[in-house]
Amino acid sequence: MEGVLASAPFACVLISHDRYFLENVATQMAELNRAYPDGLLRVNGNYSQFLEIKQEFLAAQSRRQEALENRVRIEKEWLRRGPKARTTKSKARIDRANELIGELADVGSRMQTRSAGIDFSATERQTKRLVSLEQMEYSVGDKKLFNGLDFVITAGMRVGLVGPNGSGKTTLLRLLSGEIEHDSGSIQRANTLKVVYFEQNRQLDESLTLRRALAPEGDSVIYQDRVIHVASWAARFLFTGEQLNQPVSRLSGGERARVLIANLMLQPADLLLLDEPTNDLDIATLEILEETLLEYPGALVLVTHDRYMLDRISNVVLGLDGTGNAERFADYLQWESWLAGRRLQKEQPVKQIQKNTSTPSKKKLSYLEAREWADMEDRIAAAEETSQQKQAVLHDPAVAVDASRLQAALAEAEEARSAVDALYTRWAELEAKQS
Repeated sequence: MEGVLASAPFACVLISHDRYFLENVATQMAELNRAYPDGLLRVNGNYSQFLEIKQEFLAAQSRRQEALENRVRIEKEWLRRGPKARTTKSKARIDRANELIGELADVGSRMQTRSAGIDFSATERQTKRLVSLEQMEYSVGDKKLFNGLDFVITAGMRVGLVGPNGSGKTTLLRLLSGEIEHDSGSIQRANTLKVVYFEQNRQLDESLTLRRALAPEGDSVIYQDRVIHVASWAARFLFTGEQLNQPVSRLSGGERARVLIANLMLQPADLLLLDEPTNDLDIATLEILEETLLEYPGALVLVTHDRYMLDRISNVVLGLDGTGNAERFADYLQWESWLAGRRLQKEQPVKQIQKNTSTPSKKKLSYLEAREWADMEDRIAAAEETSQQKQAVLHDPAVAVDASRLQAALAEAEEARSAVDALYTRWAELEAKQS
């Protein structure tokens, strides 16, 4: 879809929380937000360019608010001097002072931002090795999802689980949680391991009120050994007191997701299993969730279609190919490059040319092309390494919060990825000529 829209001759308007998708497709960005005077900020450019303009706008708004506060303070002091001190002052100044006070109130109300307070709790477990998979196998009917899978999850690991639909991502989470049993091999879990599983097809009881959904046992919850009233707990997830008695059925998809995350946070865990936790979350809440997961001291396994989040959170990527095989990668870009290579192998099967002195093999490559072919694997390996290095820069927190550096880093990462793709394409061309 990204490829189709990026090269489409028609106009389109799209809504997405996928930041990589916006970066690669959008030529104009518009954000609806009460922080803007007209309720909307529209920028010519992609997502990273929008972030840069937005940062400049909010900085200017902050400076404007500070200047207004200074002017209003001066005018209020003058107004408090009383009628006698104002006898020579014009009525226009009084009107202007009231206008400034109103303007400051407007700017102040728009600049107030609320964000969900997401903070997962980990246990105090000291065990390093949490789960070990050894030659684990599992099939659904005639389809083998895992064929001799060896993988170890240790404390502090943040595993991004990727693969095509139907490759077994959710099944692996269910196996790790103990919800289903494997066919053969072994799954060894640390003693008294606490696993919390955030399911993809999660549901809320729509007959409950928001109050009961957030605090089933009473009017308070226990979080990190502290008793918190349900109203305060609700406010942490951007709910108002008036909403507490509303039925869950009236909540939006994003609000329901926040309720589920609130329930998840009440369960201390050694291992978090997150199956598409970003569904229905807006970008602001996504960023808070990312920061929280980065600070979470336990281990987690994350399944998400949000490539930006997966890149930022995971320090290991486990890729499933859908035929029972699994490979370990450093990041999402390395997984994509591996997939591209496999596609080329399927489209252009590599033919083993054995040396035969009696029957010389046919070669259609020129001298220069033959030299290029001989060096191609080394060039691809070097290009992939460069691409990984450029991608790693995007994970630097200092770069992520700097719009100009982020834009430059994204451009360099895209250029490096394009270089890898170009080499694979050239490899296929040379291979076709000599076959």
